[in-house]
Amino acid sequence: MKIYGDSISGNCLKVKWVADLLGRRYEWVETSVLQSESRTPAFLAMNPAGQVPAVILDDGRPLAQSNAIILHLAEGSALIPADAYDRARMLEWMFWEQYSHEPYVAVARFQVRFLGKPVADLEPRLVERGTAALQRLEDGLAQSPFLVGASVSLADVALVAYTREAGDGGFDLARYPNVQAWIGRVERALKIAT
Repeated sequence: MKIYGDSISGNCLKVKWVADLLGRRYEWVETSVLQSESRTPAFLAMNPAGQVPAVILDDGRPLAQSNAIILHLAEGSALIPADAYDRARMLEWMFWEQYSHEPYVAVARFQVRFLGKPVADLEPRLVERGTAALQRLEDGLAQSPFLVGASVSLADVALVAYTREAGDGGFDLARYPNVQAWIGRVERALKIAT
């Protein structure tokens, strides 16, 4: 399997973490977004969306979108709850992550850390929605150690990737003690170096 990813991208790191945790063999192909390497004709032939991560599976088939990739890689593993309702709750968090968390928390991080934009110059709506997303996580973690009960799932993988780096976008994680504790638990469960 080949994983095309940019090491600065939480979406790409999700795929790496799941592959590593599950002992999947792969070749990492560093693909810089900042250098437009996902926009070359060769890359676009593999993934017309021009986004990383993308993988070429062992059988040669391509697959894109981080949450689709990690779902495929984790099929049959403990990262996907066996209970149908808990599996649906995992997917609920994963869908929410791409719609209501990543577009705000990750975008603020990218603009500040990689484009050099001052936090004070971020669009207020971006900050407002990122703050709301972090509060939603804080509330969701009030009753359980992970997003779907007592053990780590793909929901945690999907959401920890950018949440752990939210400070880079000007978000103060000290305001979210449940989130901070959860980040530590997920990093330990996934064996993520901090």
